[in-house]
Amino acid sequence: MQVEKALIVGGGIGGLTAGIALRAKGIGVEIIERDPEWTVYGVGIIQQMNVIRAMDALGVLDDYLSYAQGFDKTTLFVGPQGHKEAEFEAPRLAGPQYPSNAGILRRDLQKVLADKVTAVGATVRLGVTVEEMEDDGDGVDVTFSDGTTGRYDIVVGADGVFSATRRMILPDAPTPRYTGQWVWRYNLPRPDTLDGIHIFAGPCNAGLVPMNEELIYMFVLSEEPEDYRLPREGAAATMRERAARMAPPQIKAWLDHITADDEVVARPLEVILLEGDWHKGRVVLLGDAVHAATPHLAQGAGMAIEDGLVLADEIGKGDTPQDVFAAYRKRRLPRVSHVAKTSILIGEAQMGKVPPVDVGKLNGQTMAMMAEPI
Repeated sequence: MQVEKALIVGGGIGGLTAGIALRAKGIGVEIIERDPEWTVYGVGIIQQMNVIRAMDALGVLDDYLSYAQGFDKTTLFVGPQGHKEAEFEAPRLAGPQYPSNAGILRRDLQKVLADKVTAVGATVRLGVTVEEMEDDGDGVDVTFSDGTTGRYDIVVGADGVFSATRRMILPDAPTPRYTGQWVWRYNLPRPDTLDGIHIFAGPCNAGLVPMNEELIYMFVLSEEPEDYRLPREGAAATMRERAARMAPPQIKAWLDHITADDEVVARPLEVILLEGDWHKGRVVLLGDAVHAATPHLAQGAGMAIEDGLVLADEIGKGDTPQDVFAAYRKRRLPRVSHVAKTSILIGEAQMGKVPPVDVGKLNGQTMAMMAEPI
């Protein structure tokens, strides 16, 4: 299949990654992002060994690590008292000179990817959405919200868990569902003693993640009713209360630092997994638009990043969009299904919806799969 021009809907992690990877194939890329300010949601993000490898493949690893905090060690604590159960180092998939994992501020990750996508010649348009798409078999004619139009060989929907692109091309596909948990995040000053990620498994998940020399972020999960809404005023006190309710002493020791309502980042966990087609005609989906997971395995962004690399790799191998997109989905489905289903399982066990699970064992299985080539 010959692809000269691609439209990517969504300027987040998955869309930017796809843009960089497609430009490396010599394909013209236009990215549209509905947010005119291109703001970044969230505080920090865990990037595991497969993401470090992916950053190397994208040609941004050194720039990425100049913002991030690399580390090799993960320590797992269990139970209400935070008993240390395991400590292990992940393999250095990008080479011995690079760390296994990293933590990074989301705005810094966005900057690295956005700078690269611009440097390689992609066009980015902000405050724009798709109004209509017409796929005539040879290309896709698109009408945009600003009144402009364009014709593309393929369209890539990277517009998140509530993807408008998915609704356009697959109106009968499953819709996102709320799992019953929220995730709460907050930036904190980094202590000298935190030399890797600390994960706490018990009635809820919690963790401390280094992001750079000055900052770490804390995350805490809580069970909330479906109609729960968080008022901005009092958000810090609410996060302290949730953490104090179920987190171990290592997390409770930080609660007095959670003071600014505006710095609390909290959201409900909504998931989706499309086990059927990920495309229709010349329009294909990636990332959270097809496999939004919970953060229990810290692989949501990693799966979107890998999607972009694999999609670009498959273009040129098949004769038709059907061949290319089917091959892309076939390669990705085992990994993303494992991450989506296993992360949801851990959350359901925490909420008592299913019997308890061995979190350490599930994390080990996931790490082994992520170490395999994509």
